[in-house]
Amino acid sequence: MSLAAEAPARSLASRILHATPVLGHIARDVSRDISTIYYLLTILVTLIVLGVKTWGLAALVLPAVAFVPVMFVLLIWITLP
Repeated sequence: MSLAAEAPARSLASRILHATPVLGHIARDVSRDISTIYYLLTILVTLIVLGVKTWGLAALVLPAVAFVPVMFVLLIWITLP
């Protein structure tokens, strides 16, 4: 048997995610080694700190505003019976 016959079929969303240039590379790295996510979070926090140093409070507010829909979905999800 070949390896292609044993590999599980990936969903359409997974194939689209892996096909995008930057996000696909990160997704493949995280799927290989989960500790990569800590490096990604460190880079994200560093970018926010550098943005605050450069542009002030606006650089801190914009990621918070972008995170509001995620928090709404999370709060609705944990309140479901």
